[in-house]
Amino acid sequence: MPRVLLLLPTTTYRAADFLAAAAKVGADVTVASEEPSTLESRNPAGLLTLDFRKPEECTRRVVEFSRAHPVEAVVGVDEETALAAAAISLALGLPGNPARAAAAARDKALLREALGAAGVPSPRSRVFRIEEDHGAAAAAVAYPCVLKPTFLAGSRGVIRADDPESFRAAWKRIAAILRDPDVAARGGEAARRILVEEFVPGAEVAVEGLLTEGALRILAVFDKPDPLEGPFFEETIYVTPSRLPPATLDDVRRTTERGCRALGLEHGPIHAELRLGPGGPVVIELAARSIGGLCSRTLTFGTGLSLEELILRHALGARDEAPQREPGAAGVMMVPIPKAGLLEAVRGLEEARAVPDVVDVVISAHVGQRLVPLPEGSRYLGFLFSRASNPRRAEAALREAHSKLVFEIREPGAAGG
Repeated sequence: MPRVLLLLPTTTYRAADFLAAAAKVGADVTVASEEPSTLESRNPAGLLTLDFRKPEECTRRVVEFSRAHPVEAVVGVDEETALAAAAISLALGLPGNPARAAAAARDKALLREALGAAGVPSPRSRVFRIEEDHGAAAAAVAYPCVLKPTFLAGSRGVIRADDPESFRAAWKRIAAILRDPDVAARGGEAARRILVEEFVPGAEVAVEGLLTEGALRILAVFDKPDPLEGPFFEETIYVTPSRLPPATLDDVRRTTERGCRALGLEHGPIHAELRLGPGGPVVIELAARSIGGLCSRTLTFGTGLSLEELILRHALGARDEAPQREPGAAGVMMVPIPKAGLLEAVRGLEEARAVPDVVDVVISAHVGQRLVPLPEGSRYLGFLFSRASNPRRAEAALREAHSKLVFEIREPGAAGG
C-alpha cells in the first residue's frame, strides 16, 4: 500500500479524522509529531519525531527514513507543519507548495506583502517589533485597526483598537502572549513582531479549496453569521452553502484564486478567510492547509467521502474530478470559552443532542481542565454539528443546542466546593 507521511502536531484536533481517512483510502501511515512517542522504537515505520520548526532538519530525517520506508505523499495538517511539508515534498520529488509560498501563507506579514505586491485586495498593514515604543506606534497608525501576532492561528492574540489607549492595551496583551516560552520557541524571530492592519468592516466568509498544479477547485464557502467586529475575533458558527448572491460568490472565488497565485501556492488544500468590504472581497487569511479544529466534519462529498479522504486521495495522485459536496446544508459551532477557570462540569448534553437537525455534540475540553479564553487562549470547549434542508435551519439548530449547554467553570481564586 502507498505510504502517507502525516505531519500531526500533538496539539491538533485532527489526528483521529486523518487516521480514519487513511484507513479508508487504503494507505500505510507514518505519523510524525514534534514530541517523541514511547512506542516509536516498536513501530519504526509508523512513528517519527520531527521538529517542525526546523524544515531542513525534518527533510534530512525524512529522506533517510524514506530509503527504508518509501513515502508517496506528505500532508501537513495544521499551520505549523506547512513549511516542513513543503520542504519534505520538494526533497522527495512529490507534489507540494514551494517553500516561499508556504512561508507566506503562514506568516501574516509576508502574506500582506505578497498580496499587496500582486494588487490583491488586502488590509493595509505595518509591522512593529515588540521592543519598540508602543506609545509612538499608537500615534503612527490610523484607527480603527487590528493588532495581531504574525504566526498564531485561530484568532489568538488578535485585538481591535479604536484609539491610542486601546492600542496600547492591546499591544501589552499581545506582547505578553509572544513572551510565553512555548509561543516564543514556536515563533522564533516572528515572536518579536506585531502586525498592525486596518480594520475592514463587513461580513466574513471562509473558503475551502484544493489546488492542483496551481488550479483552484472551491470545495465549500462558509458564511459566518455572527459578526466579527472585535475587540476580539472569536469564531463561532460556520454554515455552508453560503447564502451570498451568486455574483458575490464569484467575486469571492476570483479573489481567492488571485491570492493563491500571488503567494505561489500550487498543490494541496487551502483555507481562506475573506471580508466582504465596501469595495468587495478582501483577503484576511490564506493558509496552505485545510479548515481547522473539527470543522471539517461539516463537509462530505459524493457518497460520504470526508474532506480528509479527499485530501489524502489528492496527495496520493488522484486527479479525477473531486466529487461535489453532498446536498443540503451543514453547520458547525466552535463553542467559545466564556471565562477563565477550571471546568468543573458540563450539563445539558442530552438536551443539546436532542435538538432537531443536530447530528453531533463533541465536548473536547475535559473536567478539571484549565480554560483560557481568547485572545490569550487557543482552544474551544467543543464543537456542535448540524445538517438541515437549508442554511437557516442549520444555523438555528446550532444556536438552540448551544443554549441547552451549561458549563460550570470555577474562576481562579474561587473556593472549591
